[in-house]
Amino acid sequence: MTERPYAPACDRNRDPILEVLRRHFADRRDVLEVGSGTGQHAVYFAAAMPWLRWQCSDQADALPGIRMWLDEAALGNTPAPVELDVSTGPWPCAGGDGRFDAVFSANTLHIMGWPQVQAFFAGLGQVIAPGAVVVVYGPFNYDGQYSSDSNREFDGWLKARDPRSGIRDAADVDALAAALGLRLVEDVAMPANNRCLVWRRDADVALTPRR
Repeated sequence: MTERPYAPACDRNRDPILEVLRRHFADRRDVLEVGSGTGQHAVYFAAAMPWLRWQCSDQADALPGIRMWLDEAALGNTPAPVELDVSTGPWPCAGGDGRFDAVFSANTLHIMGWPQVQAFFAGLGQVIAPGAVVVVYGPFNYDGQYSSDSNREFDGWLKARDPRSGIRDAADVDALAAALGLRLVEDVAMPANNRCLVWRRDADVALTPRR
């Protein structure tokens, strides 16, 4: 029998992340998780916040493992995971008018190449509603500087593995978010030199037509 995929880091960071999500997702309904990975975060957060419909997504090879976590948890607010490659789409729809009022993504932007980071935000522009909240967790640089020696070493490891990847500068990412009408409302220091960046979309922003 195939074992569920397991990432120890998910168990270490889930409670600090949940503290942020509880504040910002308290009045949310439909959450899209981009890059659900193993599925561990999804079942933990969906169980802790049962008022949310938590839609997992990831590339095709990750979906079987995510399904294993979702099936074992058997929660009523976690629909089947959907395939999503941010570079090519298609992006999923939420219930109701098809727009998500919240998005969460953890440890993804430093794995993607910069064109994929750009595609991530461009895709969000198609699927988030006015007033939507976007929360991204992971390591970030500030003013082109590493926030710790461990992040410098991690960035070197990332680039040795894939030269297209690397820790992103928070200002560069925020510029992509701002182009969608997303305003940075909180930047939370997290354990192990990570951050949670929280944006809220202006309620009167013009919607990008769905493709």
